[in-house]
Amino acid sequence: MKVLFMGDVVGRPGLQAVRTLLPRVRAQHGVDVVVANAENSDQGSGITSETAHYLLDSGVQLLTSGNHFYSKKAILPWVKEHPDLLLRPANYPKGTPGKGHSVVKLPDGRALGVINLEGRVFMRTEASPFEVVEGLVEELRQQTPCILVDMHCEASSEKNAMGVHLDGRVSVVVGTHTHVQTADERILPGGTAFITDVGMCGPLDSVIGMKKESSLARFLGKPAPYEVAERLVYLQGVVVDIDDATGRGRSIHRVREHLPGT
Repeated sequence: MKVLFMGDVVGRPGLQAVRTLLPRVRAQHGVDVVVANAENSDQGSGITSETAHYLLDSGVQLLTSGNHFYSKKAILPWVKEHPDLLLRPANYPKGTPGKGHSVVKLPDGRALGVINLEGRVFMRTEASPFEVVEGLVEELRQQTPCILVDMHCEASSEKNAMGVHLDGRVSVVVGTHTHVQTADERILPGGTAFITDVGMCGPLDSVIGMKKESSLARFLGKPAPYEVAERLVYLQGVVVDIDDATGRGRSIHRVREHLPGT
């Protein structure tokens, strides 16, 4: 099974990059399953039913998220109606709308389990993702040996630690949230494919997707609204080849495609 995971989709430029470039990337790599982190898809912060549908209609089969999941409250009714299409971090409190894990089933019977987690270093204090993930891995392994974990967090050390923690028990651990693609993709000793951060689908002529001027002003202590940038738009992610029988990662490759005209 070949899985394409795309990093945080940032605003309209990111949405356009996915719709335009995904068909070519999918065909080029022979991708079976497409997953994307959508938490920044609505104007750079949050998700709406419109942006969710846009990505799903573009060929994404499952959406993950992170700390901006609740930035747009209007998404909550949609999540209740489509709990298996958009995930929120699994280590959020019990009773929180939505689900933290799901299974993407292919027509030929193969399946990919997906778990969404949020880290705690420099972020909100949620339940420990390292503890919560234990039961979810066991639950999903009853359905499929192929499991992907989206570890959405700030600290590279926490993402690395989750890779080590789950090595040999899941197929893939990918990091999201920082919007900067790292160059450390590899297969860990136990057979888990890992990368600290897959990057973003959005404009690189920016500060992690936002206009440089407004971001710089905020760092200088001046009030300024965040605005999504528009130039040098890229689709970034990874393609992972997973052994269907064992769930072990066989290879992991970075994807970085430029949207023409930006």
